Amino acid sequence: MTTMREAEVAIVGGGLVGAAIGYGLARSGARVLVLDGDERAPCASRGNFGLVWVQGKGEGCPAYARWTLLSADLWHGFARELEDATGIAVGYSRPGGVVLALSEVELAGERAILERIRREAGDEGSADFEILDRPALVEMLPGLGPEVVGGTYSPADGHANPLFLLRALRAGIAAHGGRCRGGRRVAAIEARDGGFRVVAREETVFAERIVLAAGLGTGALAGRLGVEVPLAPQHGQLLVTERVHPLFDIPTDAVRQTREGSFLIGYSHNDFGFDTAARPAIMRNIARRAVRLFPFLGELRVVRSWGALRVLTPDGLPIYQESARHPGAFVATCHSGVTLAAAHALRLAPWIAGGALPDGLDAFAAGRFDVRKAG
Repeated sequence: MTTMREAEVAIVGGGLVGAAIGYGLARSGARVLVLDGDERAPCASRGNFGLVWVQGKGEGCPAYARWTLLSADLWHGFARELEDATGIAVGYSRPGGVVLALSEVELAGERAILERIRREAGDEGSADFEILDRPALVEMLPGLGPEVVGGTYSPADGHANPLFLLRALRAGIAAHGGRCRGGRRVAAIEARDGGFRVVAREETVFAERIVLAAGLGTGALAGRLGVEVPLAPQHGQLLVTERVHPLFDIPTDAVRQTREGSFLIGYSHNDFGFDTAARPAIMRNIARRAVRLFPFLGELRVVRSWGALRVLTPDGLPIYQESARHPGAFVATCHSGVTLAAAHALRLAPWIAGGALPDGLDAFAAGRFDVRKAG
């Protein structure tokens, strides 16, 4: 038996991107229905490092540097609002973040990237940073290994618990009258009668607007609505240690301690297609570098390792696009769902609701990949 439902906005995909947009729409009063797929799908929202990270982002694309910094600046109020609405603390803090270098060559490379971003985006559009020597880092990060020669520090960086964030966003949607339904893999979408008809399992939804935020599944769905979205999976892997007493709250690009006491260790970038399996060889490489950075980690037990798939466009930047063929149909995809969650909820959602496109976001239209137009 088919159930018929109506919504002002249907969101296909209930991960961090879809849930953040859904929360932003619901808090503004829109009738939102989020349709999420199979829990066993390769969901990046359940397999990431949890950084709210600005440092190093936006090289060659000032719009992305500014968009990322804007979201990081919104995060404090965003996290507080979520907790007030749902009672769920997402574990957010902004003590700054460090990229550690094991050689002078590594340190010079990181410095060059940050300086290029500052030149391209300008002082107001890029995050502040400092180059720290080893003595300064030892004061910040107890247990630092003797091979670390220095690092780059940005006060704009922070971290949060991505699982609590996802839970809070979904609870926030419900608190504002929206609905989230799992196990609703979308089988068909069509524009009809000034809106959109969405078939998901034994449920048909009619919505005035639709947002496609289904991770790696977005491309196939978007094509049905006239938007070409090139996406590819990138395998990433993390290790999790046993819980220990708090040592430091400052996250690094490769190691961070959670509020619960575990250390998250990563990360990796590999092309294994859609295979999410954890690979022992990658685990060894991740662990070896982590122990060089923090030798005490070699004494801790690893209690879990997992692989997950990042959602990447050819240039690594987001895609935000309204269909020219079917106005009211939107695409939203990126690989920084934690960092950009605040901007998605508080800046992108108002555009989808009928407002103006935020400044600079025209740089993330899908048409940039159209070779015919580029030629």
